[in-house]
Amino acid sequence: MNGTRAFRVAATGARVVTGVAVAVACVVGVVAAIHAPWPSVRHDPAQVEVTPLPGDTVLVCNGDLRALGRDSSAPLDMRSAASPRLTQAGTSGTPATRTLEAPDLIDAGDVRVLTGAVEGRSAPMLAAAESVSIAEEDLAGFAALACGEPRLESWLVGGSVGTGTEDIVILTNAGEVPTTVTLSVYGTTRSSRTVVVPAGTQSALPLTSIAAGNEAPVVKVNAVGAPVRAVLQSSVVQVLDPAGIDLQDAVAGAQQNVVLAGVQAFPVEGDEADMTVLRLLAPENDAQARIIARSSGSGAAATEFTVPLTADTPADVSLSGLEPGTYTVEVEADAPVVAAVRQQDGSGLDSDFAWVTPAPEIDAEVLVAVPEGPTPQLQLANTADAEATVSLEPVDGGDAEEIVVPAGESVSVDLESNTTYRLSPNGTVHAAVTMTAAAALAVLPVHPGAGAEQAITVYP
Repeated sequence: MNGTRAFRVAATGARVVTGVAVAVACVVGVVAAIHAPWPSVRHDPAQVEVTPLPGDTVLVCNGDLRALGRDSSAPLDMRSAASPRLTQAGTSGTPATRTLEAPDLIDAGDVRVLTGAVEGRSAPMLAAAESVSIAEEDLAGFAALACGEPRLESWLVGGSVGTGTEDIVILTNAGEVPTTVTLSVYGTTRSSRTVVVPAGTQSALPLTSIAAGNEAPVVKVNAVGAPVRAVLQSSVVQVLDPAGIDLQDAVAGAQQNVVLAGVQAFPVEGDEADMTVLRLLAPENDAQARIIARSSGSGAAATEFTVPLTADTPADVSLSGLEPGTYTVEVEADAPVVAAVRQQDGSGLDSDFAWVTPAPEIDAEVLVAVPEGPTPQLQLANTADAEATVSLEPVDGGDAEEIVVPAGESVSVDLESNTTYRLSPNGTVHAAVTMTAAAALAVLPVHPGAGAEQAITVYP
């Protein structure tokens, strides 16, 4: 091999080695790049947290107790049976009052709408409640109901269409436009009905007209056009004797954890398995609901069991095995449910009943109106893991009372009727006002104050 050829071979070999090295380096670089963090370009969306300007605080009251079928020639006509007594207060003085029409109610009294006007950037807190007593041949008992906010969607979890019952669905539209309300009945027989409630009016219809054939009906109320206040008036006659009345507020919606404060169990005579009954509905999916009842002043469970629920099918569960006393009933479900408890203090003449609806979480100051009625008490339930302290002070003046509610327990506090209180917790509690006497029962859950606006995040 001459020198030129040897040089060419050496040069070629060098190029091959260099090429292999470059190729290996490229492979190593690609592999490393795959596992190494790549530079990125990210733009966080512009956002700002704002608190909306509050609107006027508005509460809608229910008005007169209705009597159905007093005129045999017009059995569907409704007449005013009694007018309620109103207790009200606000942080900015007495709220403005206007009245609505009730064209379907003969001899109708006032259906009040209470308004607290915004001052600056804050809305006043309002509280109001009505109570009514009656002793007539077809209606007897005591009922009380807080004035509340209208909603576009709510649930009536209670009522009956059985023999001797006369339950009435009352719809109040305090808005300035008509509202179309769809009443969807859940039960053994599904049904629905749509009614139009004109602006500034209240109308009503018998529960039997939409829920006939259902032993444990639950009614979903959907409004389009303007929110509506839905209330269920219930009454029962046993062996020709009136045996109680009740006014039940609608439930805002289904949830997985439900707390019912102020449930009372009464002495049972004979085989009366329906004295205290829990009604449940899982409106979307099958569910397992765990029921826990704790006596006031105790963290121990008085009873605990699990109930399987079939979607869209209401179930009534007896709680009458409880010893006489006051309880907090908790429902923990693996799917959203709605719930209410029916309690009864006896049967026949000189008895009464009341539906207990859920008491939502209270974690800020709120006003509580206690209407005229017998022996009112505030039931405070603490389902959290730490104790809570609640300050309770009459709005019209008086000493504040500090109430300690241990974790996992509930306590009872005596109140004065026809009085409004300022309730201020330092944690999260559930609260209800109970009113109890012979043939007189009512339970009013305490709801968060209307008018408080929460901060929201705005993305331009």
